[in-house]
Amino acid sequence: MSELTEQEIIRRESLRKIQELGINPYPAEEYLTTTTTSEIKKEFSEEKNNFQNVRIAGRIMSRRIMGKASFAEIKDQTGRLQLYLNRDEICPDEDKTMYNDVFKKYLDIGDIIGVEGRCFVTKVGEKSVFVEKLTLLSKSIKPLPIVKTDAEGKSHDDFKDTELRYRQRSLDLIVNDGAWDVFEKRTKIFNSIRKALNEEGLMEVETPILQPIAGGAAARPFTTHHNTLDIPLYLRIANELYLKRLIVGGKKGVFEFAKDFRNEGMDRTHNPEFTMLEFYVAYKDYNWMMGFVEKMFEQTVKDVCGQTKIEYDGNKIEFKGPYKRLAFFDAIKEKTGDDISKMNEDELVKYCKSKNIEINKSMGRGKLFDAVFGEFCEKELIQPTYITDYPIEMSPLTKKHRSKEGLTERFELFINGKEIANAYSEQNNPIEQRKSFEDQMRLAEKGDDEAMLIDNQFLTALEYGMPPTSGIGIGMDRLTMLLTNKKTIQDVLFFPQMKPEKK
Repeated sequence: MSELTEQEIIRRESLRKIQELGINPYPAEEYLTTTTTSEIKKEFSEEKNNFQNVRIAGRIMSRRIMGKASFAEIKDQTGRLQLYLNRDEICPDEDKTMYNDVFKKYLDIGDIIGVEGRCFVTKVGEKSVFVEKLTLLSKSIKPLPIVKTDAEGKSHDDFKDTELRYRQRSLDLIVNDGAWDVFEKRTKIFNSIRKALNEEGLMEVETPILQPIAGGAAARPFTTHHNTLDIPLYLRIANELYLKRLIVGGKKGVFEFAKDFRNEGMDRTHNPEFTMLEFYVAYKDYNWMMGFVEKMFEQTVKDVCGQTKIEYDGNKIEFKGPYKRLAFFDAIKEKTGDDISKMNEDELVKYCKSKNIEINKSMGRGKLFDAVFGEFCEKELIQPTYITDYPIEMSPLTKKHRSKEGLTERFELFINGKEIANAYSEQNNPIEQRKSFEDQMRLAEKGDDEAMLIDNQFLTALEYGMPPTSGIGIGMDRLTMLLTNKKTIQDVLFFPQMKPEKK
């Protein structure tokens, strides 16, 4: 334990004195509230004479002690409100301990209290609660940072350091008004999408996080070991193969908001732990999926932002459909003037080198295509755009295109230069799927540590027959970034992964 500061020592002494007075500073009993600070501010009026018997609870954020009367500010989950405390009102009998000692001497900014009283308006027009009873609900033994403003209007001791906010999210949420807003919007996004999927008749399910095979995506997994079974296990990189096994089982559609894990780099759009929405619908194809996603996103943005147009990174982005559709190789040709679709691996290597695109020896034809697209096209896709018809080499779980040789029925949705969603007409031919897995294994032998492993249980399920199916994965963290106007994924996660603190 680190050495206590002077303030922490003083607060622990106040805690001891409160306990000596026979007051439990951490009571277990339920504290019933009748209203919130925001409701009082919105609804109270002197004319109506309402809110004359209220109970609210929250954290003390400021105090002004003036002898027999004092003011304090309380903060609950909805906002802040002024309290007026009068000694003789709180302590109508001879014993004035609750005011003179407990409130004035032993309570601090940060303590959580419950108050009973009546609402009124001060002489300066501020809605307040005239406190008749005070209850200590939790004593804070660590001081909050108190923001001070100097004569020049500059603030000091505010809690704005980005790294500290991520490491101490609880404190961030306490002291920074508006810190909760992004996370409340995140919940609205999830709820809106969940409503759309429920209305479509899909079933929300749960699939394993610990998996014997890290399948369903091209990514490097986290590896662990199960002692009892004495087998290696992987934190899931995707839940795709499990969800499709449920489609084999006979459900029309299934979805899961899944925590996925990828043992890869960290930057402003990547966290090793992230949230994906995946859903699969039987008897549908990728064309249906494009139409459904347009409608779902349009409604979600309207639910969360009040309109279908948002501004992000200086770009005005319109979510109202229909979205632009552009074939993968057409997008590359549009930006480079080159048709690379027929190039073999050696030709692609030479092409990438001629364009100064960073590549390595483990990259097969699919990853080379992807590197070219990433270099020339991705960042240019600002408005919602479906990039469709990817080459087979990039899409091992996808049906071959019904009319275009060498391509698949796959699309990715790009918004503001980033991939937001990835969708297929799912491969349901078990023989073709096995061949695709075997191709992936050859890439693994070549050194590609993101190549997919063969999932025999999934293949067995496919052999029983899976109906024509369309599925999609949507990056919920990136979508939240867009709709909350945040530039880093860490801003939309309560507890992002951080480097160890320097000692």
